Amino acid sequence: MPLPVAPDTRAAITCRSRPDVTSLGAMTWTWRLEDPDGATIDPATLGVEVPGADNQGDAESWLGENWRDLLGRGVATVSLFEGDRKAYGPMGLAPA
Repeated sequence: MPLPVAPDTRAAITCRSRPDVTSLGAMTWTWRLEDPDGATIDPATLGVEVPGADNQGDAESWLGENWRDLLGRGVATVSLFEGDRKAYGPMGLAPA
């Protein structure tokens, strides 16, 4: 006799920019850009696109490749989010 299977309790999430794309429980990792006072900066005002990533490592790799450009555009700190949950931050971009 087969074992009972627990129902999948993950919620289906539809990507706002791509309503045709649905995933189960996948959260997007994104960076929030911040000015020296800690206020959020809209990336579009800097001419920057901050892509979402499927995992923390990809998000961190993107920052590793782009932090100097962000710093040069006036970004002082960044915070990493998994969906609505802050993973960490604020983290300064200026070299120590």
